[in-house]
Amino acid sequence: MANPAHADHRIYANLKQLVALQHQAHGFSLLPTQPLSSVLAGRHSSRLRGRGLNFEELRQYRPGDDIRNLDWKVTNRTQTPHVRTYTEERERNILLLIDQRRSMFFGSRERMKSVTALEVAALAAWRTLASGDRVGALLFNDHEIREVRPQRSQRAVMQLLHQGLRMNHALSAVRPNRAQPQSGINTSQLDTVLLTAARRCGHDYLVVIISDMCGWSPTSVKHIKGLTRHNDLIVPLIFDPLEQQLPAQRLVVGDGRWQLEVDAAQRQLQQRYSDDFAGHLDRLRAELEHYAVPVIAVDTLAPVQQQLRQALGGR
Repeated sequence: MANPAHADHRIYANLKQLVALQHQAHGFSLLPTQPLSSVLAGRHSSRLRGRGLNFEELRQYRPGDDIRNLDWKVTNRTQTPHVRTYTEERERNILLLIDQRRSMFFGSRERMKSVTALEVAALAAWRTLASGDRVGALLFNDHEIREVRPQRSQRAVMQLLHQGLRMNHALSAVRPNRAQPQSGINTSQLDTVLLTAARRCGHDYLVVIISDMCGWSPTSVKHIKGLTRHNDLIVPLIFDPLEQQLPAQRLVVGDGRWQLEVDAAQRQLQQRYSDDFAGHLDRLRAELEHYAVPVIAVDTLAPVQQQLRQALGGR
């Protein structure tokens, strides 16, 4: 486990920096109304219902009341105009699914995917709190899931940050011990988390899946379909530029035990590699688009707050 006091903030997340992101959590919105250039605008905006309305009472019509709220059945029965009144639902539950599996412990230039995911989570949590909504989380690694129940408090944000840091600093590049089956990458954990989220969410949640989506499967689609029946979803897809395109040079790759030298300068290899990544992203987007779930590609190179503003703020 890394020592938080001495860890490189590009490799392991830093609490001070995650807290400081509170002052950067502006210029974007996870909820309507969205600028036209936001990825949530247009057809996606209809999926994000925003705050709802709660029925408050049925009373006699008063001058100035909106005639669209007339209850015609009661009006006809009593022969006196009656209207239905509503109050705005003040809070909405936002549930962050934060991936800290070993597949996220990768980064080629600026920072690890695992660090990027926590930065996205911190920005989303601080923005939610500033909007007056409740924020909670399901944080997961390869062998455990930790829940922070949705609350409208700074304490809830700090709780999810501390849980995320604990998992983040437990990540290591050391090759897992084969005698410990729980120490490897658990590709089925994504499905487990999605199922857990489906059981936790009621109606009108906004579920934000912050992950590289390693382990995506038909079972994942099934859980996504169930979640979208009564809730909204957004997927900030975390990736590293090296996963998108190989540099034109000889590379040495390894798994902690074996090493392999690859001539990445070959154009055919580079093209196949890039096509494979693009195909994976297109398939994921197409599958989620079927359920009106937008995918926001977030890389490990550019500042996260800048990427969220460009995608969700129209700037």
